[in-house]
Amino acid sequence: MKKFQAQPGFVVEAFRFALDPNASQEAALRSHCGAARAAYNWAVGWVEASWWQRRAEESYGVPEAGLTKWRPWSLPALRKAFNEGKHTDPRFAAWWEENSKEAYSTGLANAAAAFDNYARSKQGKRRGRAMGMPRFKSKRKTPLSCRFTTGTIRVEAGGRHVTLPRLGTIRVHEPTVKLLTRVQAGTARILSATVRHERGRWFVSFQAEVKRDLERVARPDTAVGIDLGVKTLAVMADSTGEIRTAPNPGHYDRARKQLRRASRVVSRRQGPDRRTGAQPSKRWEKANAQRNKVHHRVANLREDALHKLTTAVAAEYGTVVIEDLNVAGMLRNRCLARRIADAGFGEIRRQLDYKTRRRYATRLVVADRWYPSSKTCSGCGAVKAKLPLHVRTYECDACGLVIDRDDNAALNLAALAAACVTGTGVAGDQDTAPAVSKPRGADHKTRATRPRRKAEAGRAGGATLPHQRQTEARDRTQAEALLLW
Repeated sequence: MKKFQAQPGFVVEAFRFALDPNASQEAALRSHCGAARAAYNWAVGWVEASWWQRRAEESYGVPEAGLTKWRPWSLPALRKAFNEGKHTDPRFAAWWEENSKEAYSTGLANAAAAFDNYARSKQGKRRGRAMGMPRFKSKRKTPLSCRFTTGTIRVEAGGRHVTLPRLGTIRVHEPTVKLLTRVQAGTARILSATVRHERGRWFVSFQAEVKRDLERVARPDTAVGIDLGVKTLAVMADSTGEIRTAPNPGHYDRARKQLRRASRVVSRRQGPDRRTGAQPSKRWEKANAQRNKVHHRVANLREDALHKLTTAVAAEYGTVVIEDLNVAGMLRNRCLARRIADAGFGEIRRQLDYKTRRRYATRLVVADRWYPSSKTCSGCGAVKAKLPLHVRTYECDACGLVIDRDDNAALNLAALAAACVTGTGVAGDQDTAPAVSKPRGADHKTRATRPRRKAEAGRAGGATLPHQRQTEARDRTQAEALLLW
């Protein structure tokens, strides 16, 4: 299917508003989202039925020409098959007319995308982890969501209501002025609407084609390097040598006392039991809602803080340099996983990516994952062979520079912007940056040791006590130091 392309000078943006539906409207919303899930499960079962049939026939020795034909999983093919079978299928015949056709189209489109991702992953054409076969969606765990692409989709003139197909006019919790004024002025066109239930509320997101000109940043000739951390959320060093820090709010740590108290209350109530089929009590549902309310508040506070940080950075500097962090691997560290997840390293990069491309005339540079920003001296360019995480102060043996570890890394990232070739988008590659000395293969991944291996004193790779720690290897100077311009 051809991908939508915005007009020149226009960008595709989402405008999200909280809804305040009444009881009947909320039931209709849940019905539409349930219909999308049912259509998805039908598509998965319909396509995979031919796969299992062919496998059974092959086990009986049926030749290739006599095997059952493959069922296609393209969206038009799924729509045609679903429309033919919904009138007689007992799973849909009694109630499919109660919902908009867009609800079923949502599930079929998601199924088609899932099969495409699986096929591309099997062929080696998809980046990331290997994708498995699409599985059925659970009624208990699947988030409620439904997308509308045709029909009556508009924001009412009063700015307090929206209209969706088959659902009618629904009141919104907040004014829709930021989208309504653009639609009335002719600078925005609504393409689709998606309703979703999350964090205890119903939301509607309008996908709109909006006319937008790139805004000029405050300091277009200044580059900034951002080093993310746990104790300090971000250390920002610009090309002029100024260093600023953004403290880590630690929203989850602040709410842990409330969560402990709320979780104790929930544990004392009679909750659901899937083994016996016991239903939760009213008191359990009320206590669980109070606990979820604390989680939702933490998520909202985190989202607000990250948006403010990334918007301020993208609107001020002409070049932003960040690291390509292996966040998924960092979360495997059980000692730091909670704090890393609360900081939102991946979300910061995602927001900087689209804000620098779509809103501001800013260039985003992503440093190579193995670039030794913390091990490199920002003064002379020397590279340490090892720099353990517990060493928070960088001491250079070549020039004698003593500086905070995070400040040193941020300065190196800011200097890396000058070595990056414009347009590559990645810094630290061999083709875009001068060759540097990386002792002991500092640019390669450390070999993982076998678990539960007994470490002896003096044994290579074994753990050592604090009084047995050896001195670090001496620094080695780079072929050419990266300096701030």
